Amino acid sequence: MQGIIIENISNLYKIKAIKKEKLPIKPGTNGKIYEATARGRLKKEEMTPVVGDLVELEITDEENRKAVIDKVLERKVYVKRPKLANITQIVFVVSSKEPKPDLLMLDKQLAFAEYLGIKSLIVLNKTDLDDKKDFENIRKIYQKIGYSVIETEAKNQKGIEELKQKLKNNINAFSGNSGVGKSTLINGIFQQDMTIEGEISQRNKRGKNTTTSIKLYEIDENTYIADTPGFSTFSIEEIESKDLAEFFIEFKSEISECEFVGCTHIKEENCGIKKAIENGKIALERYERFCKIYQQLKEREEKKRW
Repeated sequence: MQGIIIENISNLYKIKAIKKEKLPIKPGTNGKIYEATARGRLKKEEMTPVVGDLVELEITDEENRKAVIDKVLERKVYVKRPKLANITQIVFVVSSKEPKPDLLMLDKQLAFAEYLGIKSLIVLNKTDLDDKKDFENIRKIYQKIGYSVIETEAKNQKGIEELKQKLKNNINAFSGNSGVGKSTLINGIFQQDMTIEGEISQRNKRGKNTTTSIKLYEIDENTYIADTPGFSTFSIEEIESKDLAEFFIEFKSEISECEFVGCTHIKEENCGIKKAIENGKIALERYERFCKIYQQLKEREEKKRW
């Protein structure tokens, strides 16, 4: 039997049995949820199962829905932190206010999604709190680049239906700092309390992280949402500093205009990316954040050498 891991707490896994082409499945088993442990040899093979993995199961107790994971099938995508497999889209939730938009974090995450080769969706939440409408400038910048951007007011259900359409036929990971409204959005999509909604500290306007484990929520047969802990320690160190520009999608077409092969796009004068900024093709603030991320990656690489 085959299934998808929908939750992992310690060494226990919740797995939804699914029918795949050419694989037999007992009548009435499809969709059942089993609690399973993993074979010891999987650890030896360094193939510890994670949420999102497709696995082969051996049922040990049908009545009490107990099973053992025999095999982890080949992963299309793997994220180290938080540990997730086979996601097809990352939904980046950015708060318009309380907490203020963290665009440096957003650009890191967008670059990482490009590195993984999966789709990105940007959700600007709490737009009703943004009296100055600063979120409109954010929307314009990212839409011009080519990203899908949705504006939502999770508490008021505004934008929820549009968001649900964008989620269809994907395993979606919701990403964003604590307090941006990920849990509230998920609750709005399901019209019930699927997750614990966080509070915003009035003292420092930062979110109190309430999600403690990764879990897949099923919207329909082919659509899932992963609710994950806040990405306050999000790291993209798998990307090398010299390759970073390739994962800023509006930079890619300008790299060929650089005078020097291996241009870092930082100190060089005749740089295609810098020319594109002067011509209005690339937003200066995106470039400035690129420089910060580049420097962070460079510093980490130099520490590793020592």
